[in-house]
Amino acid sequence: MRFALYWDHRSPQGLQRPVQRLIEGVLGIEGDVDECDRLMLTGFDLLRRQYNAQVLLTCLEAVQRRRGGRDPILLVVPDDLYVPREEYVFGLARPSQGTAVVSTARLHNDFYGRSPSEDDLVDRIAKEGAHEIGHLLGLEHCSERECVMYAPHSLDELDRKRKMCCAPCAARLRGNT
Repeated sequence: MRFALYWDHRSPQGLQRPVQRLIEGVLGIEGDVDECDRLMLTGFDLLRRQYNAQVLLTCLEAVQRRRGGRDPILLVVPDDLYVPREEYVFGLARPSQGTAVVSTARLHNDFYGRSPSEDDLVDRIAKEGAHEIGHLLGLEHCSERECVMYAPHSLDELDRKRKMCCAPCAARLRGNT
């Protein structure tokens, strides 16, 4: 099994391979990077100035069907995401379709008035990407705050997570892949 990392052409460039390698290390599966410049994204809410993450996942379903639905797909976009009844989400997965999306919008230090850091951005995209792909591989949220499968509600909680699964999540992952 492999994962496909679809990188929106508007997302920060030059980070694809480092993010791919980190996700591979966290989950123990290989991935492929694909520039996604032909994917038509829908679901933008003009009032919120955000994309509905659920609608983006529906856009990915056609890509997944063309690929034969065999391996998980992660789409990385620069746009802020939301789901109904939530102000924002860092990412979202739809395990039944094998698709996930991560936004870089709130992963940049600049968003919070902090000094820019490419290393922080790569680290955060990789952790959130591994988290969403973990869902596609059958993992649920974890209560261990340092586990990659912990569901962060803030940037500080995301930063606290390590780029690894806790022992119980790692055992479940080995049993599912």
